[in-house]
This record gives sequence, structure tokens and C-alpha cells, in this order.
Amino acid sequence: MKKTMRVIAVALLLVSTALAQSGGGPVVAPGDNLVVEGVPPVPASLAEEVRRYTEFRTASLASWHPARREMLIGTRFGDTPQIHLVKMPNGARTQLTFFPDRVSGAAFRPKTGDQFVFSKDVGGNEFFQLYRYDMATGDVTLLTDGKSRNTDPLWSHDGARIVYGSTRRNGKDVDLYTVNPSDPKSDRPLMQLEGGGWIALDWSPDDRQLLVLENISANEAYIWLADSATGEKKLVTPKGGAEKVDYSGAKFAKDGRGIYATTDKGSEFHRLAYIDLATGRHDYLTDHIKWDVDEFDLSPDGRTLAFVTNEDGIGRLHLMDTRTRKEKTGPNLPVGIISGLQWHQNGRDLGFNMTTARSTADAYSLDTRTGLVERWTQSETGGLNTDNFSEAQLVRWPSFDGKTISGFLYTPPAGKFTGPRPVIINIHGGPEGQSRPTFLGRSNYFLNELGAAIIYPNVRGSTGYGKTFLSLDNGMKREDSYKDIGSLLDWIKTQPNLDASRVMVTGGSYGGHMTYAVATLYNDRLRATLPVVGISNLVSFLERTEAYRRDLRRVEYGDERDPAMRAFMERTAPLNHAQNITRPIFIVAGGNDPRVPLNEAEQMARTVRKNGSPVWYLMAKDEGHGFAKKKNQDFQFYATVMFVREYLLK
Repeated sequence: MKKTMRVIAVALLLVSTALAQSGGGPVVAPGDNLVVEGVPPVPASLAEEVRRYTEFRTASLASWHPARREMLIGTRFGDTPQIHLVKMPNGARTQLTFFPDRVSGAAFRPKTGDQFVFSKDVGGNEFFQLYRYDMATGDVTLLTDGKSRNTDPLWSHDGARIVYGSTRRNGKDVDLYTVNPSDPKSDRPLMQLEGGGWIALDWSPDDRQLLVLENISANEAYIWLADSATGEKKLVTPKGGAEKVDYSGAKFAKDGRGIYATTDKGSEFHRLAYIDLATGRHDYLTDHIKWDVDEFDLSPDGRTLAFVTNEDGIGRLHLMDTRTRKEKTGPNLPVGIISGLQWHQNGRDLGFNMTTARSTADAYSLDTRTGLVERWTQSETGGLNTDNFSEAQLVRWPSFDGKTISGFLYTPPAGKFTGPRPVIINIHGGPEGQSRPTFLGRSNYFLNELGAAIIYPNVRGSTGYGKTFLSLDNGMKREDSYKDIGSLLDWIKTQPNLDASRVMVTGGSYGGHMTYAVATLYNDRLRATLPVVGISNLVSFLERTEAYRRDLRRVEYGDERDPAMRAFMERTAPLNHAQNITRPIFIVAGGNDPRVPLNEAEQMARTVRKNGSPVWYLMAKDEGHGFAKKKNQDFQFYATVMFVREYLLK
């Protein structure tokens, strides 16, 4: 009884302290899994004020039903994204999976559609397990070992097997396994491989062979042909030339004699190519387009290729006749991003996802015979009218070495705010990512309600601008990408509508690393920084990131085991220059992050606190590489709004 009374007394003391600190009003209590340090209590009034901006939803096509015109989609109505069934355009979304953790991806069984396979991890740890969902009963059955990382399940055409990648053998290398989902005991290894970048891409029309991709880096990957019964493999695309070559998506042609793939072989950009399996000859189909082909899908009858190009960040949908290799007339779609191309087995409907600056991501279909575009999901926008949301402006600036860097600028509503506007620079992750004109979600609050402009830069090392540009930050060229942000700060000074005296830098993952670096290099030119799941020292990062990703990252960042490279990494590590950070910083981390381990945030917070400047720290014990649970996302957003108001706007 005494113990219970002590607990109640402590709880009352905490509540009264929070109320006193917040000026006496009610506050938002952080969840039990959140570690909050240095962040003032969040007034409940703030949560109510920003509430509508926390209610945006998105939806994405996961899988077409093989026989009916229905689709599985991923969307969130509770705390995490789950799988739903939609039976018609703009139809009801019927939730099928119910888990505390997000479900990523789902694929109907070919021919019958009586089951689907989906993937799920726990607490963001990315040790994905594969499950079978039975449509008749709703039963869920575990297919994998429950411990290792299992990824990229791919159904055979006859629906009898899936092939998937797994780190089961040693935690480092990704081997390929096969299993009949109707009989989990049939699970067996197919190919023992070396490296963490192996993915099965496609089954041959007769299911006797597999196309397998070996990823070595963002600049280098190769395609193999494997026997689906024995795992015996042979290389389709040659290695060892003077130039590193990258291949990405690949699919068998309808007759099985050749494959379609995207590659930057002999080009700055990824072209769509037909590769003859007997001769290895490459016929390039998109020479007339001087941009990357991001993805493609081949119609079930083999007659039409649908593909998406990335043209200065904007997604363009194309259709091509495989016999004439001429483009067909495609749909006139809004300026935005198109992804997730997937043909229905009827050979007529092409499914895809689309998002624009004024529309959240949703699932669509194109009737390729009539040109009719139908929207299958209409995701909620919190009751806000998004028609007047800011559109992206493509901007360019010269960097320190004369190279032109570009990005997308979003400005507050004209007329609502006057004078030069404070600026938030938001740096993408990857590092081989790319900021593109998309729906900004919660960040629209900073534009519409706080009057801050937002710039999304694509520094050297970003995808979408050719393979030479992509490699400009590799290894000991890392500092050049930091300087691209210094040049952006110079450019902001020249813009009459932007306030160079009020700039904040933020970013997630590698963008978080960039944020740390910029904070140490340009401290006096910034008001504040907000790194999210960022790398503070490449040496400690490479030594602690999960083994299955370590070699892939070493190709990009350099090998910390090499003395010269290690010395460079230590010399340039933001952690080792943290004494330069005297402006407020807000560090966000996930306790289960397998990519950027928690240590990266902890060591930076510990070091910067010695400077005496404000350090806010937020860590979620039940999250990984970024927050996936809505309750955690909400608290992070509330705290971010407070941070921006306190340190950028004043």
C-alpha cells in the first residue's frame, strides 16, 4: 500500500511540475517508449492547433488480385500502416492485417488470389519476417525463422513457390531461399551467396529460371541467370570493364529468350534495354530520353512496356510497343512522382502510385485501351484544402568549384506573410537519394502557418543527375557535398524573399549526417539544426551498422579499416568538431535502428552538451530508422514545431 501511495505521489509531482513548466495548462505526456531530454513540456493547446496537419494519410498499391479487378493497398488508419483490400476505384478500404508494427508490402498468390504473402518487423529493427495470409479465414502463418532478416519475396508464375533473400546463415550474407507458402516446412536454401546486396527479380515464363541482381554499390550491379531448382547461376552482364556499370530492374521477355533491364552501361543515365540471353547484345530503347528510367513493368502478354522517367525530379509515365519499339500515347498526368508500376493480369489495367505537391500519395490505374485514369484511394488530408498548398520551384546555384547544384524551393502563401522569410534547409538521405516535388505532409505547417520557406537540395552524390554526379561525394570527396550547402547559404543571401539571418538545417539518415557536418562548418550562419537518425562519425557508424549492409556502405563512404581512409573519416567526423556547435540542436533517434545505431546520436548529444548550448534529445525505444508509429510521429512533430518557433522564427 505504501509503495502504491509513493508511486501516486511521484506521478502527481511530475504532473504538477509539467503544469508549472508549461505555464499551468495541460500538457501532452510523451509515450512510455519515448526518452525526452531538454525538450520543454508540450502544451495540449499546441497539439490541438497543429492537429489537422498530423492527420494526412497516404496509400500505395501493393498487389492486384490475379483474377478480379481488386487490389491490396498499404495505408494507415490506426497507429501503423497495414494491408487493406479495395474492390473498386474509390471503394471502401477493408483492413486485413492488425499489428502494432507496420506491415510492408503484400503480394497475392498468382492465379488463385486465395492468399498473399506480406512482410513485418518488430519495433523498426528491420529483421523482417514473411507471413502467409489466408483470404478465406484471415489466418496468418509465419513462413520464416523468426530471427533473421528476410526480404523481397517473389512468387513463381504458377503460384507454387516464392523465392526470397535471407541472412539466416551468418547474419551478413544474403542467400536465396524458396518455400511453398502453403507448406512452411518446404522452406529450403536455393543459393548460397556472398554479400548483402542480392535480390531475385523475376521468374522465367516456365518458372525454371530466375533473374538475380547482385548489388555492389549505387554505381555497380550485375544480373545473373539462375536455375530455380539447383541454384546454379551464370553471369548475364559482364564484369571487370574499365567502367563500373549499374543494372537495376530486370524482367524476362514473354518468350524467355531475352530480358528487359535498366542500365547506365555506356551512358550517364539509366536506359531501358533489351538484352539477348544468347548473345548478350544490348539494344537500347530509350536513347531519345536523356534522363533516368526509374522503373518499368512488362504487360502479361509481353506487348507493352510501361516505364517511368525521372526528368529533373518529375516523374513521367511512358508506354512502348515491344514489337515496334515505338512509344504509344500516354496519359496526361499532373506534375509529381509516379511509382510502383504493376500490370493487372487482364493486360489492360496498369496500376501505379502518384503524389504531387497538393495531393498525398494514392493508388491509381490506367486503362491502356481507353486512356481512362481512375483513382482507387482518396487519402484524407485532415480536413485541409490542399488546392492552395505551395508548389515546388526548381532552383539552381553555383557551388564552390563551379558545379551547378539544384533543389526544390517551397515558399509560404503569397499575401499571408510579408518580408524575407526564414528558411528551413531539408537534406535528403541515402546518400544516393533525391529530393523531388512531392507532398510535404506535416511540413506544410511550417509553410502555411509559420511562414517559413523550405529548400530541399540535391547535393552532389544525389541520384537523378547522371552517374558522374552520383559519385562526386564518394570516399575522400565527402567534404565537397558539405560545401554544396555552404554555397546554398551564399545563394540564400542573394534572394530578396529569403532571410539569410534565419536559417535552420535538418535532415534524416545521411541527411542527418549532413546536418551534423553543416552544424560544425557553418555554425555562425545558422540559427539551429535538427538531425534525425544521423551519422555523427563514419568510423563508429561502419563498425556498428548491421553486418549485412556494411560492405555496401563501405563502397560509398570508404573502408574504415584502411588507415588513410580511417584518418580522413576521423578528421572530418562531425563528432570530432562538435565543439564548434554553439547553436541549438535537436537530436532525434530510434532505439532499434539497424542502419544508424543509437550510439551515433548518444555520443553526439553527450559531446555537444559540454558546449552549454541548448540540446534537445528525443529517442523512441520502439522505433528504428525513423519513427513509424503515429503516436511517436505526433510527439516528434509537436516538439519540432516548438523548436522552430523558439530558435528559428524569433
